[in-house]
Amino acid sequence: MKHLKKGRKLSRTKNQRKALLKIMLGDLLVKEKISTTEAKAKELVPLAEKFINQTKKISSSDKTETIRIVRSLHPKLPHQMSLAKLKSIAERFQERRSGYFRIIKSGQRRSDGAKMAILELIKKTDEKQ
Repeated sequence: MKHLKKGRKLSRTKNQRKALLKIMLGDLLVKEKISTTEAKAKELVPLAEKFINQTKKISSSDKTETIRIVRSLHPKLPHQMSLAKLKSIAERFQERRSGYFRIIKSGQRRSDGAKMAILELIKKTDEKQ
């Protein structure tokens, strides 16, 4: 039974899965748009949204809370990702609570038929009126 078991295994061990998602998270936040499989995209969105939400708390909290948040985020940050870039993304969505990413389905991969998707950070002008 699969009761209360969240997430996809993505045909990898736990450590490989963590490394894959960390690298993809860095690419997504730096480039703001990546192409991947639908399953990987759906796994990555909640992780990335948690990062942005935690970063949004930095500016609104006191000094000790800010230090705690930064210390919890730092080991999880990919190497190419800086906290300043993450803060600039969080500032764009200050009034928004969630839904920072868009998954656009883009057909099947020719080689193995995997369902592909484009995962992108929405722009501030794309918000609902």
